[in-house]
Amino acid sequence: MSNSIRKHFEEAKIILDKFLSDEKNILAIEKAGDILVAALKNGNKVISCGNGGSMSDAMHFAEEMTGRFRDDRKPFAAIAISDPSYITCTANDYGFESIFSRFIEAHGKSGDVLLAISTSGNSKNILKAAELAKANGVLVIGLTGKDGGKLASLCDVEIRAPHSEYADRAQEIHIKVIHSLIDFVEQKMK
Repeated sequence: MSNSIRKHFEEAKIILDKFLSDEKNILAIEKAGDILVAALKNGNKVISCGNGGSMSDAMHFAEEMTGRFRDDRKPFAAIAISDPSYITCTANDYGFESIFSRFIEAHGKSGDVLLAISTSGNSKNILKAAELAKANGVLVIGLTGKDGGKLASLCDVEIRAPHSEYADRAQEIHIKVIHSLIDFVEQKMK
């Protein structure tokens, strides 16, 4: 069993090393950070969304933006689309594909940013939210995996985890990217 446990960490290290070896990834994180900082400095907000574990990452992002990450500072305007009553109401009345786009339609304003998280890049509800965001002047930062899926072409900045067999490896990269983005924002907003 210990070999199986060790294998998880070895696989994670290989994927992280692969991600770090491509300078485009670091530049994409910096560009995404600049977008977030510009939006916040202009009085806009960041809306994050994802399904399953990616929803947890979207919530993690929003809570550390509004709470704190490493330093005491004023809260940053960020919200995750994660309210169960909203999601179930919208899914019941309009279908699961509309749970994120309806929220963007209600709350997204030109100059805001959507952090769209999808390990496949093909989640229909994420795609619909990104399409609506783009149509309404909301910038899209996408955290993807595999080949980026359809989401890749809808992003102002796409940050793609290296291809791996399972979504958990992409999610591990995504949480590191999220922490890097929050730290970037904290440093630039001082």
